[in-house]
Amino acid sequence: MLRELSIRNLAVIEEVAVEFHNGFHVLTGETGAGKSILIDALSLLVGGRGSSDMVRYGCDKAEMEAMFELPSDHPAWKVMDKLGLKASPEDLLIIKRELSITGKSACRINGSIVNMTMLREVGECLVNVHGQHEHQSLLKSEHHLEWLDLFAGAELADLKAEYQSVFGDYQQVKAALRQVEESTRQNMQLLDLYRFQIEEIEAANLKPDEEEWLAEEKSKLSHTEKIMHSVSGAYSLLFGAEGLDAFSKALAKLEDIRAYDGAALNPIVEQLQSAFYQAEDAVFQLRDYKDSVQSDPERLAEISDRLDLIHTLKRKYGESIPDILAYAAKITTERDLIENRDEHLQKLTEKAEKLHAKAVKLGKRLSDKRRDAGDRLSASIEAELKQLGMSRTIFQVQLEQLHSGEQLRLGVNGLDEAAFMLAPNPGEPLKPLSKIASGGEMSRIMLALKSIFAKIDQVPVLVFDEVDTGVSGRAAQAIAEKMSRLSSQCQVFSITHLPQVACMADYHYEISKNIERERTSTSVKELTDKERIEELARMLGGVEVTEKTRHHAQEMLHLADQQKGA
Repeated sequence: MLRELSIRNLAVIEEVAVEFHNGFHVLTGETGAGKSILIDALSLLVGGRGSSDMVRYGCDKAEMEAMFELPSDHPAWKVMDKLGLKASPEDLLIIKRELSITGKSACRINGSIVNMTMLREVGECLVNVHGQHEHQSLLKSEHHLEWLDLFAGAELADLKAEYQSVFGDYQQVKAALRQVEESTRQNMQLLDLYRFQIEEIEAANLKPDEEEWLAEEKSKLSHTEKIMHSVSGAYSLLFGAEGLDAFSKALAKLEDIRAYDGAALNPIVEQLQSAFYQAEDAVFQLRDYKDSVQSDPERLAEISDRLDLIHTLKRKYGESIPDILAYAAKITTERDLIENRDEHLQKLTEKAEKLHAKAVKLGKRLSDKRRDAGDRLSASIEAELKQLGMSRTIFQVQLEQLHSGEQLRLGVNGLDEAAFMLAPNPGEPLKPLSKIASGGEMSRIMLALKSIFAKIDQVPVLVFDEVDTGVSGRAAQAIAEKMSRLSSQCQVFSITHLPQVACMADYHYEISKNIERERTSTSVKELTDKERIEELARMLGGVEVTEKTRHHAQEMLHLADQQKGA
């Protein structure tokens, strides 16, 4: 639920901080007082569009902050985790947003900077805002199938996911088929090129690490003379009179005297002996290496030619030998596909037919479940509408299968399209919602839908911005009672001008406009019981509040308490 909302420098609001509660809240006030600005602020905090002209005149930026308290299993935390955002140990979700006069927007969730896409993704789990023109979304039949599937629940969702997986595979195979069919001429032209390239690469008989060891061997053969000169010189120095002979003579002298001072000389003699043996071994290895070094101009030329071939292939087919071999494997596959086009086409066609049959089978199962869900949704909405004073209204979910000519057509969501149909009065035919003219009827239909889907989508905050416009009398009372009942499932806010709605609220906030030092500002106040009577009397009587309107207001509140307690 929404615990706190604070706003600074947004439109006519200079600074407002409001605490909210569980249950049904109404916001009332004179026209132009700024009631909808609070809803605008909340919409901005969950990802709504903002503009620089929303910033209060004379200020650099507007600031908004909302604190939500959510259960640990709420879907918002899963979205947060998916986006890499930190949850709060107190199950608090805090959103901040700044809107500058330059048009730039800065958003944070629990202290982490987020972009607008991330903010909207989290915001969709927190708040649903419904205005007096919100029913326009109900008129769009493309949303109706989505709502029906949501109502149908997890069993249909699993089946739909299975269908969409098969449908995705089918689409991929169909795309591959089109590619094979459309590229026949081009592929035939490529076939000769592929054959030449494969032959050229295969003839080279490349090995993955060949270039490295060829380069090493070439370096050795190219410097044979220098290697021989240096190795021979080193060998002569080490093996000559100043080398091992000198080392041996030094050891002999020390052997003659080590008996006189063994404690000091023995470690030195042993160390020198070890060094002598290692040096002697190295000299013998150097001799063997010297004998193995030979000039080989033919091998050098052979290596140079081989490296030139590798460099030529690298220029054509890849930056390294593994890249060249990978390219060869790729075009070999493409060559085989071209050469075996008819066989490949047949396999793809057979695969497409199997996937199509499987998708149709799953789609028909989806259709059956949707028909059952449509009947249940229709009954549920008619029950809700009955409570809203539309007891003789018939609501029906109309399902039609997609067709291309006489053939069933697969869609991303199955074989169906859905439309919500309504007959508000007895004897009238069912019509699409778009043909229903009455705004009052649309408001009640929307409220009925939200009453049902509030149990499903788990959005904790529902905001109704003057959805009761154009409604009066018993219909207004029915809307008020429905909002009150709805608030047992989620937190409900309503901006209203109707006393029938305001009296049913658990909490009443007055939005008022003040002028001080030639500047207009808006304030928000939670009303006491006594102040509620005054505000309801104003709503009942207009400019002049009398004892009679006060008494009427008090009676309305008393009856509302009885109604809520029933």
